[in-house]
Order: sequence, then structure tokens, then C-alpha cells
Amino acid sequence: MKRLFLLTLGLLLAFAPIVNAQDRWPMTLTDSVGRQVTIKAKPKAILLGSGFNLVALSLIHPDPVSLLAGWSGDMKGDNPEIYQDFVTKFPKLADVPIIGNGTGDGLSFETILSLKADLAILANWQADTELGKRAIDYLETIGVPVFVVDFNSDPLKNTPDNMRLLGRILEREEQANAFATFYEDHLKRITDRVAANPEPGPTVVMDAFPNPDRCCYAYGTGGLGEFIGITGSRNIADKNLPRQGGMVSSEYLISADPEVYIATASPGGTYSVFSVGPGVPAEEARRTLGEAVKNPVLANLSGVQKGRVHGLWNFFNAVPLNILAAEAFAHWLRPELFADVDPDASLAEINERFAAVPFRGSYWISLK
Repeated sequence: MKRLFLLTLGLLLAFAPIVNAQDRWPMTLTDSVGRQVTIKAKPKAILLGSGFNLVALSLIHPDPVSLLAGWSGDMKGDNPEIYQDFVTKFPKLADVPIIGNGTGDGLSFETILSLKADLAILANWQADTELGKRAIDYLETIGVPVFVVDFNSDPLKNTPDNMRLLGRILEREEQANAFATFYEDHLKRITDRVAANPEPGPTVVMDAFPNPDRCCYAYGTGGLGEFIGITGSRNIADKNLPRQGGMVSSEYLISADPEVYIATASPGGTYSVFSVGPGVPAEEARRTLGEAVKNPVLANLSGVQKGRVHGLWNFFNAVPLNILAAEAFAHWLRPELFADVDPDASLAEINERFAAVPFRGSYWISLK
């Protein structure tokens, strides 16, 4: 009798994971813009409305390319170095059909219809546009559920939540929870210290893609601009621009005279004299950052005069690696509080514990 009981118990335990896995489908989740999305079965053919969301999948799945039915070409076009690293590890990525250019209005409905996808993942900036909403309607009409993720407009809140949701969708909860916890723990270290030291940090301008023939696009309080605020520092654009940021005049910048200057850019100087990010050597990033602040308006700012000049990869505003930007900001802006915060060490841990494709290059740099 005891043997029969143990045998029955063993069979029940053996089949329990199968039953649980079956019971989770269909799955209904709320995405980052508040839409209720029902997914019928574990996705095996995913469309990525933004190619940058391959980074998110690669942090929780050992072979994210195997999940793709199609993807947009924005990561490939804007950051060919990180694309090449993915192709080197997963050669099949080169054959994944391109469905658009990464903007909400750039999706090819004809290509999408031919791919027989079972899920589409869009970025929040795509879903926010009128044409993006039209694309969502089209995808749902042909039976493809659309899940919107946000690593951009409200990153501190949405990044860990979105990673956990993606983990549920891909049945990779353990890995996704581990990354989300890593993110939350590193963020808490910053916010706890700032709360205990409420004196204000320096005034800061964050200039996107600096160029000698114009001045300047400043980040507001949203996106990467949030990482200025969490350090207790003061963004000079916080009351004068939309949340996402906008153009500021030379006169305004000179009058504000920020104590710290931070530039953002991408590899190769495609949009800027400054080159930083995947595949960029530190020497190139530092040299080109120095070129950027030779602009006469920037050269006379207090922060530039005192050597408080830094730069980072602009596309942290599109990927869950943005916690590294938060640590870089903390170290730069409040060195007296965060001398022990080391984003290089955090990136090494991400590469070891999470990344299907290790991230290499200079993602942040200081002029001195």
C-alpha cells in the first residue's frame, strides 16, 4: 500500500509541471499602456516592432533569435555594431524578415501578413502614434495579439515590471525575476542614499546628439532625464520643456550655466560629432566627446570649464540596460555619495548572469 501511494505521488509530481504549463494558456496580461492582451499559447513566432527589443529578450532567453518571425531594422541601422554581435552569436538573425523601420508608421502590413506570427511586441513610442494605433488594429484584426513594452517614458517603474511580464509570456519567469530584482536592488541603493542625504546635487544639462552647427536638444524629466532627478540633482530643463525634452537656445543654456554637462549619442558619430556605445573604444569616445564641447557655447559653461563633462549611449532610453545609465549618473553627479557605485562592474555582472550576447564597448565615458 505504501509503495502504491509513493508511486502515485511520484506520478503526480512528475506531471505537475506539464499541467501547470498547460493551465497558464490562454494568458491575459495588462501591457505598459494599460491594454488587456490575451495570448492564446506560448509564443513561437514573434514580431518585434522595434529591433531594440531584441536586447530585452536576450536578457531572459538563451536564444532570442529562435523566437522571431520578423523584426524592424532600427537597431541594425542605428547601431550596426550591436547588430553584428548578435549575428555573430546567432547567424540566423541575418535571415529574419524586416517588417519595418522601427517607427509606428513604418510597418509593412504585406510582409506581416505573410509571416504567420503569434505575437507582436511594440515599443510605447510606436503605440503612441496615430499610425501605430492603426498598426495595432491591423495586427489584432489578423489574429496577432500586440503587447506594448515601455523602457523609455517611465523607465524606473516600467522596466522591472515589463521584464517580469515578458518572462511570463516566454515561460522564463526565473530569469526575468532575477533580472528585475537585480534592477530594483541597484536602483534602491541609489534612492536610499539620496533620501538619507537630501541636500541638492548639481545643476545638469543632458544634450542629445551634440553638433557644432546647432544648440541644443536637452532631455526633460522623462526617459533618461529621470536619472538626473533620482540622484537629487537638478535638470535645468525641468520646468521649461515637455517631459521628453526639446530644443533650448544658446542664450538659455548660457544663462542657466549648468555645473555638469552630459552628452548622449550613438556609435560612429552618425548623428553627432560624439561617438559612444556598442563597439566604440574608450579612446574614440573620449576624443569625440572632447570635440563636441569645443562648440563655443558649450566651451564656456561652468561644467565644461571645470571638467565635469560626461557622455553615454543614447539608446539606453530603449532597453532595460538603463539601470547602468542610472549608476553612471549617480557616480558622476554625486561622487561623494556614490564613489563605490561602479557601472562597469554591474555590466560585467549582467554579461555573466543574463546576457545571451555580451555587451561590449564604451557605453559611458568621462572627459577626465
